[in-house]
Amino acid sequence: MEASLELTLLMVITVGAGITAQVLAEYLQVPGIVFLLMFGILLGPDGLDILHPNLLGSGLDVIVALSVAVILFEGGFNLELREMGQVSGSLRNLVLLGTWITLLLGGVAAHWLSEFPWPLAFLYASLVVVTGPTVISPLLKQVQVDRSTATLLEGEGVLVDPLGAILAVVVLNLIISGTTDWLTVVGSLATRLGIGAALGVVGGGLMVLILQRGRFLSEDLKNLVVLAGVWGLFGLGQMIRSESGLMATVVAGLVLRGADVPEARLLRRFKGQLTVLAVSVLFILLAADLSLDSLVALGWGGSLTVLSLMFLVRPLSILVCTWGSGFNWRQKLFLAWVAPRGIVAASVASLFALILTSQGINGGDAIKALVFLTIIMTVFLQGLSARFVAQWLGITSRQARGAVIVGCHPLSCLVARLFQEHGELVVLIDTDAQACQIAWNQDLKCFLSSALETEVLEQAGLPRVGTFLAMTSNGEVNQVLAQRAVEEFSPPRVLAVFPRDPQVTPANDKGKIPQAFVPDLGIRTWNQYLEGGEVKLGETTLADEESLPGRAEALQRLSACGKLLPLVRERGEGLQVVQVGEQWQVGDRILFLFYDPKPQLLKLLAGSQHRFLLPELIPEVEQGPDRG
Repeated sequence: MEASLELTLLMVITVGAGITAQVLAEYLQVPGIVFLLMFGILLGPDGLDILHPNLLGSGLDVIVALSVAVILFEGGFNLELREMGQVSGSLRNLVLLGTWITLLLGGVAAHWLSEFPWPLAFLYASLVVVTGPTVISPLLKQVQVDRSTATLLEGEGVLVDPLGAILAVVVLNLIISGTTDWLTVVGSLATRLGIGAALGVVGGGLMVLILQRGRFLSEDLKNLVVLAGVWGLFGLGQMIRSESGLMATVVAGLVLRGADVPEARLLRRFKGQLTVLAVSVLFILLAADLSLDSLVALGWGGSLTVLSLMFLVRPLSILVCTWGSGFNWRQKLFLAWVAPRGIVAASVASLFALILTSQGINGGDAIKALVFLTIIMTVFLQGLSARFVAQWLGITSRQARGAVIVGCHPLSCLVARLFQEHGELVVLIDTDAQACQIAWNQDLKCFLSSALETEVLEQAGLPRVGTFLAMTSNGEVNQVLAQRAVEEFSPPRVLAVFPRDPQVTPANDKGKIPQAFVPDLGIRTWNQYLEGGEVKLGETTLADEESLPGRAEALQRLSACGKLLPLVRERGEGLQVVQVGEQWQVGDRILFLFYDPKPQLLKLLAGSQHRFLLPELIPEVEQGPDRG
């Protein structure tokens, strides 16, 4: 009873510490692994002596194996296959050629700088060829770099992980058997990859079939069916050939990603939550099991080995693998700098240390220590500095671009066309075919859907755009859709056209959902103006601080009387929908609709493409038209 209580407390403290570390990392906007490593070492035998992972015995290996399977599946399931096509050449080179560059040069560095025997030096290098989605994905959520750079890093992290783990197992087997035949290495590697890929395709296809045909299954049960399938594929692969199960889970994730799976969003959320829990538990346990004395024993040679990996091996690999690609020198420099190691390297190194010790081969603890030193140095140096490096290189994508607009009518089509002419992707959604025809006639992309479900928003690309705008003629529908967009996708900007005098304004953790354009917008009225040709599209630029207050007041007065409707503003690189209470800044370029049937005022707007000085119209706004 006492032993079971001890194990229970071990897991409770581990989970509590892991989630606390993730919460702190989220709050401080740093990679979660930073606090996970710190908490694990602090709570371990060399710290406060609270956690003792050795009490789990072989159970720790089981936890590690099953958790890594879920992590790699989730990584494959989240890969954007369409975007990977844009970087396929560089990604292929990183997976196939970059792995061998790191293996060979990393082995040389470990031999000459850390004084490892050649076999152990190459075993270390095989363990650190991986980067890992558990570190890369959270890092890229905090550091918004351009999509091609982010896609290459994400693809490398997911696809190199199983390859690196299998390569490490092959090198370990060579050390234990005492052979030095590199043809055996290549053959064994290809066999494991082939078996894993075949199992992943077949198993992933079966899971897709079950999800598509199993209409009697509840959504919760479908998630658990996929989890059981992932672990089943992993176990079958391990039975057939060791470590081929890792490749099977990645390929299965890719298969599900490419298929039309019902409720994929809920499945992705479930797997994401499992991955966060798995990473939190694993890093706490593995860091607590690390001996600080073994790190100190590495001396300066260990640090120099890691630094050579960061400043020589990785840049050379990126230079070779992206040669002739479309990446510029700034992107290549960022790719060369960001390569933090993650949970796969830590878990496999911990397992290998036990295997080498059981086989009577010295050096297992030293390899584990050097791998963890690599993780610590790359995470702290590269992970914490990635944001500043990206900003210094000027490759940050400060805001997601494009828009998803619900509601298809002349006004929404005009907003969509402004985004499209600005070079941004925009998608409209409506439930009425006749309404969608308005957009199709203007060569705008419009989804016709019988119901505005969450899956429709996902298919329209809401997870990847910067703006969600609900502007149907039904204000209550707009409120519901805006709230759903916040809860399910959390795009950077969510706006809605609300009904007049709404009794309830939905709220979220970012505050109230802002209203678009102007308060109490009469959509039908402005659509009538557009259809009747009674409006003109104008623009104005807030050029300097001196004129800003006057221009802002003019905008407000003209909008309040119903003569002017500000639509979008351009600030920097992005185009954004104007919202109620907009805080204007110097340099803002504002596109607006102006209504007044008087010929003399329409003449003033005729040349509005170059500039339209709003203060000139202030005397004309006292008798504005009635709004519908």
